Amino acid sequence: MIPVTAFAGKHVAVFGLGSSGLASCAALKAGGGEVIAFDDDSAKVAAAASRGIATCDLRHIDWTGIAAFVLSPGVPLTHPAPHWSVALAREAAVEIIGDIELYCRERRAKTPGAPFVAVTGTNGKSTTTALIAHVLAAGGIQAQRGGNIGVAILSLDPPAPGRAHVIECSSYQIDLAPSLDPSVGILLNVSPDHLDRHGTIRRYAAIKARLVEGVPANGAAIKPSPAASRERWRASAASARCAAGTMPRMPPALPRRRSRSGSRRRRSSAACGRFRASPTAWSRSAAGAACCSSTIPRRPMPMPPPGR
Repeated sequence: MIPVTAFAGKHVAVFGLGSSGLASCAALKAGGGEVIAFDDDSAKVAAAASRGIATCDLRHIDWTGIAAFVLSPGVPLTHPAPHWSVALAREAAVEIIGDIELYCRERRAKTPGAPFVAVTGTNGKSTTTALIAHVLAAGGIQAQRGGNIGVAILSLDPPAPGRAHVIECSSYQIDLAPSLDPSVGILLNVSPDHLDRHGTIRRYAAIKARLVEGVPANGAAIKPSPAASRERWRASAASARCAAGTMPRMPPALPRRRSRSGSRRRRSSAACGRFRASPTAWSRSAAGAACCSSTIPRRPMPMPPPGR
């Protein structure tokens, strides 16, 4: 566990008591903070209380004495509508942060040189995070992976110069980490996703981009080229329109031509894929042999009339 000392002696409210929320409570308590936690799920509140975490409905606390509000990433911050706890924190002018932000503040205060690799993207971030951690470990470097990949970041061992933390960051987590500053930031790709939580694709892309924008001057920021990003964006948008039924998958069929007399013309045998019973027609076997020998005849081959 990583004790968070940035709020030692201060009161911190926490909402959301899943794995990351419980890890945040434990880390804040270990660092000397006073935690008050809550969740909309009464079973989770009872489970937290059994671990010695102080719980209370945040609608009934005095927000003027709260130094920070730690929100779990699964709880809506802006869209489709802010959670009621978010509205209370904003009304009291209390900063709203997440567990990634707690980690970043502790790392800067204690071991700013500790290797911190952060990975994000619409697709492939879990695989990339796991692969980087594996490669570092195979190279003899102590590496731990966490974040959105399933291990709460504050449950890892504390940052150290000889220990690399490889962290997968979702857009929800980045949105709650205003001072995110990895030593290596990787943005794999961006395509329309989670728009119900971010409102627009531009806002979603801007949040993703903050991960590489926060990389310090002596770090490394890796991101796709603008041309590749535009092409992927167009392809994803076209695919989404097809799935939604707002763009035809095939061009509409052209109207059938009419003869001068107004009646519809009969389709030719070639168009219908059938052979007329006439003295002159294509021979399937002859055409197949001609194709194989690259000697396709220019004219139809004569055939005997039917019935002979």
